[in-house]
Amino acid sequence: MFFLIVLGICAFSIIKSPPNRRYIYVLSSCAYIVGSEVFFRMTNGNFLHEASKYLVVVFLFIGMLIGDGINKKSYTYIIYLVFLFPGIIVASSSLNYGTNLRTAIAFNISGPVCLGITALYCYGRKVSIKSLQEILMYALLPIISTTTYLFLYSPTIKDTLSGTQSNFETSGGYGPNQVSTILGLGIFLLAGRLFLQSKALFIKVINIGILVFMAYRAIVTFSRGGVFVAFLIVLVFIITFYFKASSKIRRKIFGSTFILGIGLVLTWSISSASTDGLIDKRYNNEDALGRTKEDITTGRAGLLTNELDEFFKNPFFGVGVGKLKELRFEKEGVNAASHNEMSRIIAEHGIFGFVAFLIILLTPLLLRLRNKKNVYFYSFYLFWFLTINHSSMRIAAPAFIYGLCLLNVYYDKPSLHRKQIIQ
Repeated sequence: MFFLIVLGICAFSIIKSPPNRRYIYVLSSCAYIVGSEVFFRMTNGNFLHEASKYLVVVFLFIGMLIGDGINKKSYTYIIYLVFLFPGIIVASSSLNYGTNLRTAIAFNISGPVCLGITALYCYGRKVSIKSLQEILMYALLPIISTTTYLFLYSPTIKDTLSGTQSNFETSGGYGPNQVSTILGLGIFLLAGRLFLQSKALFIKVINIGILVFMAYRAIVTFSRGGVFVAFLIVLVFIITFYFKASSKIRRKIFGSTFILGIGLVLTWSISSASTDGLIDKRYNNEDALGRTKEDITTGRAGLLTNELDEFFKNPFFGVGVGKLKELRFEKEGVNAASHNEMSRIIAEHGIFGFVAFLIILLTPLLLRLRNKKNVYFYSFYLFWFLTINHSSMRIAAPAFIYGLCLLNVYYDKPSLHRKQIIQ
């Protein structure tokens, strides 16, 4: 019911939105769907597993059709989308008999397609910093709901601990990697509000309080990827903001950073105590007995190597969308999906995938040379790049956040108030 209500409200708000603000309603609706995706999945609220990615694409198409279309200079992303089709054609003949063709292709191609459509819609679109913050708020709200759900419905932490591996019970019964990723995004969004939008001390305390709860739930998933990414992009955001700010604002940045630092230290202390120190061993790459694990990547390095090997064996058209999982099962007996979007798109799409990846890798950086006002840019870009290298594109968040890199952000000039002359 909640999913249907959200769908109806978002669609209605886009269609009925004023033309000059339609893009805000479109991106805000997409942001809310992106922030809700993991929550819907862990509560079985989706009709289809990839429903959130489909909805983002549908909302963006509606925005293009009844709005002002797309930027003429975004043709590179049309090329990117076209280069994904050969891998689909190859998959139609290479996937094993009995494999659900639609499911296999949708699982692997929905993320890249979602990224391409988001990029087409966002490329060069003028958005004020205030509107961008409004859009990000719509992504943050359902992540706060996810955090609340984890506290209410997850069992006591100590009752679920059996080692230092990723923990499904503390992740709401769902994939720890995806839960950690979306909570990591929420941590960053809260940090952004702390530095840019929290002028009063009371508001700072509220944001820090929510951030601490969210960081705690991210840490106790025992999935490190989302936590590491959150730490790095928050750090990059602080550095970027510091060098853009005036000397007066820089002093406030130091104060907010100090408050944030205290909150994070407190969070880690609570996490360590509630897990009997197992979380410390997890981040030291140790097992429950304190022995150092051989593979710090938990098997991801092996998957990456295998996928690159398949690319060199099939360099032109690749093995086909979804075929990597079948090949891995045939060779190793392991039914594991790719964790790295970079190697996956190259292996499954061949040279077309290689060129497609170069397009999405370099285009935001080239666009940045012409517009350097987006203070979120490097954090957005890193969130996309780092997330697809530890969690592939299982959720829509990296695709949507990537698109926000391409926005042409501007700052509203403060209105000039003149005193009325009384005669």
